[in-house]
Amino acid sequence: MPVQLVRNDITKIHCDAIVNAANSSLLGGGGVDGAIHRAAGRELLKECMTLGGCKTGQAKVTGGYKLPCRYVIHTVGPKWRGGNDGERQLLESCYRESLRLAEEKGCESVAFPLISSGIYGYPKDQALRVAMDVISEFVMEHDMLVYLVMFDKASCQIGEKLFSDIQAYIDDNYVALHTDVNYEMMREVQESQLFWTEDEASWKGQQSEMENDESMIPRPAAMFSCPVQRQEEEEAQQDSSFRVMEKKSSASGFQRLKQRKEPDEETFDFVPMAAPSLEELVNQVDESFSQMLLRKIDEKEMTDVQCYKKANIDRKLFSKIRKDVHYKPSKTTAIAFAIALELPLEETKDMLMKAGFALSHSNKFDIIIEYFIKKQNYNIFEINEALFAFDQSLLG
Repeated sequence: MPVQLVRNDITKIHCDAIVNAANSSLLGGGGVDGAIHRAAGRELLKECMTLGGCKTGQAKVTGGYKLPCRYVIHTVGPKWRGGNDGERQLLESCYRESLRLAEEKGCESVAFPLISSGIYGYPKDQALRVAMDVISEFVMEHDMLVYLVMFDKASCQIGEKLFSDIQAYIDDNYVALHTDVNYEMMREVQESQLFWTEDEASWKGQQSEMENDESMIPRPAAMFSCPVQRQEEEEAQQDSSFRVMEKKSSASGFQRLKQRKEPDEETFDFVPMAAPSLEELVNQVDESFSQMLLRKIDEKEMTDVQCYKKANIDRKLFSKIRKDVHYKPSKTTAIAFAIALELPLEETKDMLMKAGFALSHSNKFDIIIEYFIKKQNYNIFEINEALFAFDQSLLG
């Protein structure tokens, strides 16, 4: 079963059990604890009074009463004291003990708040990291749907460096596509049009004279050219034929650009790749998304279970995909499988095409996915944390 990040009030989540971030008395308090007690009614408090409290890192279970769940699992998170007082180990224990109790009670679904991230002061980004580490490890071995419920966006804070790196990547790619002037292209044009004389200082001197002489305002076609270039262009026009002008080693930007496009073969190491057979190519063109997915699973030597769990996909959904050769997945499902298979960017694009989708730099969701693939980070739970932080759809 998958992990789902949800922005909601945990007392309104319909599932088998919800987890209460309680205090050691189990008699109610502020924040999530108080909200759960108010929603459940006085019967919950009466049962809690019989439990004799709870130690930090441990968990106890009661009925759900008026809540839309069968059980409430009460766990006591650690107070933040700087991080060197065993806080992480105690917080990990809260999640593990709660999941153990949920499994003992036969729960198929459980909802967690972000434990200790409120008045107990645990840094939200670190609290989220602990929660996702423990929960994702659990769901890889157990069939249980786990909700991690955030009351507001501020509750989901990924690491500051990761957030800034992703934001910079979005800015670099999203903004570039929507800018009228491509400055990199302009730079290349300027470089290709400048014909330097043998004495570079001489050209700079001529340029300075041009700037001070109003009669030498350049025409648009020669906006970035020097006098030598203009003379050569006029000669080429009169001759009405294209002539390649050989220069010395310090010749022109055109020659430098040409050298860049036609590098010496000795500069590069070319690794021959085995070409697929004609039959393989034809089969791959005709195969559906489902067929491509199953072929990739075999090529990666993975089991079906390993694949759909790494993809954060429900077993029932995977069963539908396997049985229906023409199954059309959602875009998030298709990408989730590409992430699970750890496909490079081009193969990810190929898999998306089989499902009728593509990655675009006009879509922030797509850019974030591309960021993680290029970083070779295929942890779907970390990717979902980032998508959640940027208000994007989640994978799986």
